[in-house]
Amino acid sequence: MIDAVIQGVLLGGYYAILAAGLSLMFGVMRFINLAHGDLAILGAYAVLAGVQFAHLPLWLMVLAMLPAMALLGWLLQKALFARALRSGILLPLLITFGLGAMVQNGLFGVFGSDTRSLGNHLGDLSWASWQLPGGLSVGVLPVATFAIAVLVLAALHAVLRHTRLGRAIRATSIDAEAAQLSGVDAARVHRAAAAIAVALAGLAGAALAARALVDPYAGPAQLIYAFEAVVIGGIGSLWGTLVGGMVLGIAQSVGAQVSPQGFQLAGHLVFLAVLGVRLVRTHRTERGLAAPWWRRGRA
Repeated sequence: MIDAVIQGVLLGGYYAILAAGLSLMFGVMRFINLAHGDLAILGAYAVLAGVQFAHLPLWLMVLAMLPAMALLGWLLQKALFARALRSGILLPLLITFGLGAMVQNGLFGVFGSDTRSLGNHLGDLSWASWQLPGGLSVGVLPVATFAIAVLVLAALHAVLRHTRLGRAIRATSIDAEAAQLSGVDAARVHRAAAAIAVALAGLAGAALAARALVDPYAGPAQLIYAFEAVVIGGIGSLWGTLVGGMVLGIAQSVGAQVSPQGFQLAGHLVFLAVLGVRLVRTHRTERGLAAPWWRRGRA
C-alpha cells in the first residue's frame, strides 16, 4: 500500500503537466478545450516520428516539439478559438470536439493503429530505479517526470507573477473588457495563453509516451484525467493541478491494488466525491447555511 501511494504521487506529476494547460485556458478564456488530450497525443507522436524515422536524439525532438506545439496553439486560438468564443458556449465545444476527431483520424492515417512508446529510446532510464528501505522501489523516470512537473509549474507561476505577460494574463482572466480598456491586448493575451497550454499538452504527451504505450485514440482518456485533476485541485488554481493530480494518481494506484479495473474506477469515484462535496457546499452557501447556526437567522 505504501508503494502504491508513492507511485500515485509520482503519477500525479504527469497529470499536473497535462492539467496545467487545461486549467490555464479555462482560467483565462473560460474555455474548455475538448481536444486537449488529443493535442497531447499529437505532441507524443511528433517526438516519436523524429526519433523513430529521422533518428534524431530524444532530447532534441522534445526541445523542437515544444515551440512547434506553442505555434500550433497560437494559430488555433487566432483562427478557430477566438471566433468560436464570440458565438457562446456551445460552438467552442463543438469545434474542439471536431478538432480532436481530426487529430485522431489524422494520426491513424499516418501512423496506423499500432501502439508506440518512447521507452525503447530511453536506454537504461526506462527501467532504472532506486531501492528504498523496506523493499520499496522507485523508478527514476517517474521521479524525473514529477521533478519536471514541479519545475514547469514553478516557472509558469513565476511568469504569471513577475512578468508583464503574466500580469496581462491575470488581468484578462479577471475582466477582459476592463483589461482592454487599460491598454491590454486581450486577443494577444489569449493567443499567448493558448500557446502555453498547447505546449504543456505536448510536453505531457511526451512524458506519457516515455512511460507507457500510446495510440492515436488515447486522447479522450487523457482529457478525462486532466479534467478530473483540475476539478479535484480547484479550477483556476495552478498549484492545485499538482495536488489534484497527486490525489487522482494515489486513488488510481490504490484502486489498482484491489483489482485491475480499480485503477480507473477509484479515480472516477474520488472525482465524483469531490465534485459532490463542492456542489453541496455551494448550495449551502447560496442558502446561507454555511454561516454558524446563531447567524443563520440574520442571514
